[in-house]
Amino acid sequence: MKRIFLLAAIAIFTLQSNSVNAQEKTKDAINFAKVDVSPMDLVVYKNQDEEVVARVIYSRPQKRDREIFGKLVPYNEVWRTGANEATELTLYKDMKVADAMVEAGTYTIYTIPGEKEWTVILNNRTNTWGAYEYTDQEDRVRIKVPVRNAPSTIESFSMAFVTKADGADLLMGWDNKYVEVPFKAVQ
Repeated sequence: MKRIFLLAAIAIFTLQSNSVNAQEKTKDAINFAKVDVSPMDLVVYKNQDEEVVARVIYSRPQKRDREIFGKLVPYNEVWRTGANEATELTLYKDMKVADAMVEAGTYTIYTIPGEKEWTVILNNRTNTWGAYEYTDQEDRVRIKVPVRNAPSTIESFSMAFVTKADGADLLMGWDNKYVEVPFKAVQ
């Protein structure tokens, strides 16, 4: 009888313990990690036939009352062009970036912000964190584009493709500044 009582007590304790552990595991599973303060985003450029021609994946840091260019993002230094992982560009068709021919493929977009112009870099090295692994030996294209004043404050770093007759411009803006990078279809 003592054995039956002891086995029953062990079984009840084990069931209660497993139930508590299961509840804790379930509770942990529904407590998602804190939302990233620089969430990932994606922009797509489609041609007139609605085919995806280019895609950019990037993270969107927030201004949060900070001085951005020249301070948080230093002038004349390579920047990952966003936050977290370096910004990734995939071209699904050959394109011209400014006057440089770029084959279909995946590249990292780095920039070197300046007060009056930015150097925009398409680099062959991909899947990098920040600009820590950047080397200009992997550059595919480097172009300079003028800095423009935004009509209003851009709270989150943002990108957008604006379709043109012969391609699209990739707009990159944050705070009170933006740049346009011309992409042209190859005929």
